[in-house]
Amino acid sequence: MKLSKHLTAALATAATLSVSMPSQAQKSQHMTPETMLTLARVGGSSLSPDGKTVVYSVGFPSIQDNKIRTELFTVSSDGSARRQITKGVAGVHAARWIQQGRRISYISSESGTPQVWTMAADGTDRRQVTNIEGGLSDYLFSPDEKQVAYIKEIPFGKSTKDVYPDLPKATGRVVTDLMYKHWDEWVETIPHIFIASVGDDAITEGKDILAGEPYEAPTKPFGGAEELAWSPDGKTLAYSSRKKTGKEYALSTNTDIYLYDLTSGQTRNITEGMGGYDTHPRFSPDGKRISWISMERDGYEADLKRLFVQDLKTGKKTFLTDGFEYDVDEYQWAPNSQSLFFLAVKHAEAQLWELALKGRKIRQITTGMHDYKSLELQNGKLLAARQSYIDPTDLYMVDTKTGVAKQITAENKSTLDALAPISVEKRWVKTTDGGNMLVWVILPPNFDKTKKYPTLLFCQGGPQSPVSQFFSYRWNMRLMAEQGYVVIAPNRHGVPGFGKAWNEQISGDYSGQNIQDYLTAVDELKKEPWVDSDRLGCVGASYGGYSVFYLAGVHQKRFKAFIAHAGIFNLEMQYMTTEEMWFANWDMGGAPWEKDNAVAQRTFANSPHKLVGNWDTPILVIHGERDYRILAGQGMAAFNAAKLRGIPAELLIYPDENHWVLQPQNALLWQRTYFGWLDKYLK
Repeated sequence: MKLSKHLTAALATAATLSVSMPSQAQKSQHMTPETMLTLARVGGSSLSPDGKTVVYSVGFPSIQDNKIRTELFTVSSDGSARRQITKGVAGVHAARWIQQGRRISYISSESGTPQVWTMAADGTDRRQVTNIEGGLSDYLFSPDEKQVAYIKEIPFGKSTKDVYPDLPKATGRVVTDLMYKHWDEWVETIPHIFIASVGDDAITEGKDILAGEPYEAPTKPFGGAEELAWSPDGKTLAYSSRKKTGKEYALSTNTDIYLYDLTSGQTRNITEGMGGYDTHPRFSPDGKRISWISMERDGYEADLKRLFVQDLKTGKKTFLTDGFEYDVDEYQWAPNSQSLFFLAVKHAEAQLWELALKGRKIRQITTGMHDYKSLELQNGKLLAARQSYIDPTDLYMVDTKTGVAKQITAENKSTLDALAPISVEKRWVKTTDGGNMLVWVILPPNFDKTKKYPTLLFCQGGPQSPVSQFFSYRWNMRLMAEQGYVVIAPNRHGVPGFGKAWNEQISGDYSGQNIQDYLTAVDELKKEPWVDSDRLGCVGASYGGYSVFYLAGVHQKRFKAFIAHAGIFNLEMQYMTTEEMWFANWDMGGAPWEKDNAVAQRTFANSPHKLVGNWDTPILVIHGERDYRILAGQGMAAFNAAKLRGIPAELLIYPDENHWVLQPQNALLWQRTYFGWLDKYLK
């Protein structure tokens, strides 16, 4: 990977960059799991057409009630006049401005199921727009607001009751093809897109634009209204879909962009022949072009996310970000249709960028030790959500010329102001293959470099997910530091933000270079006098859980405690029990039975379960039984193996959680168990 002159100089001088909260040395209060899990959570936001007002959601977790209550607020774009506009409205989310900013649309389940409602900008005059049987999951009004596209689940396949109506109490499922489960659900329904005319009466039924097609649109598990786009004249709806089922679906990421003509009812595929994911369609404001995010290769879900545009008159496609080796994560057209604004992670920070169509020049707008998570441009003003290891998400207005950001929400100010400061350092470490690895180092409150601290190595999941400035409500870097731990978070090989080659290195090499990167990061930081090399822990989830299981067999007594959440323990079993087979094929290199496939055979030969004979360190294993991506049996097997070997071990198993932990009391149980284990062996 080619390095900039600035970066090369920084490496040569071993420069260390750091950031911390404002100095308030007299403060001693530390963040607890209870504090973190009850922080207000800023959610989706929308900027009014005149750029003067923001509507946004805030979630208020209640550990006692074991749920998160969400309310809507408005605030002026200068940060003044914050106002709560809902109170106790059930299931409120997806708020957007309509009628030139006079009203706000949103989804609420106050009528019993999730439906579209509208209200005046001050929260009064609530009106129900849809009354769809079973409810809907997302929506998007046409530019003239005379039509609405909404997403609704429809039945998929035949249930046991359909086949055997005389067995109404039977619970078994007869499975005949792949993709019968996905992430945390049995696939019995799929999303379809419906279009309906908006009138005075509540909409009860729309037109299914994929009627008779057994395909998801948008694509599960994460697709929503961001996968839809109306043309400026309201005559065309663009959407993304992977029009495959069963085994074919399980083996492919080939998602295409389709244009549905409302007048003729015809649909055409504009990305035919493009192999990988094609998502996030957007029409230019002048209606002359359509853009989308595209991955090049079928079956590779972590391929470079590129920005494409097509001239709607000529059909010519243009690769706008050719030569830009960072993922385009979210974007929006400028009002003049001459440029696009987007988010991309570079060097472990998610920043705002602008791409000019003329000359395809890309300009970085923002800098700093933080992650921007969303953007919206209205009337020359840019609204963005931002977070960091130190601060949870809040909203900012960003000057698109200078990159200066003004914070307009501070939902947790009083809580955060009461905490002692922590600091985050950025280190560059040389890897065993001669590369340069960015490592975040998060230091405890009131850090004293003359003291020794227990230290944690954080292993990232994904595996190709950036170790950027995220604020997680489970793997929270600040919370770990607040409990008195130094945290080492390496951007090892296999994460985006450092060029294409760095990101792709991990495919087919789970047990290789990136494992060496983890050990290198630990060994380098152990040189610091304030890292207690006798009190090192290693933690991670998903692929990070695999890393923990593997390191447990090769760490050569570096660590005194391990924690693996939703980790892969047996790679052969993972290959044959996961659902998205494209992922397993690409990352593992192929199937276990492909004896002539050297990459696959190397992968499975280095499965963590084959190293259990080397395990010698206490380990905590956490898993959810509704995790259908990495089945809970993986965690149980690892725990059983440890116990049978006589190694101190605990298992935290959730019957009602998936790959994540979502319920507040379960989340608190997770944190108490996590820190209880670490404190037992590292303090």
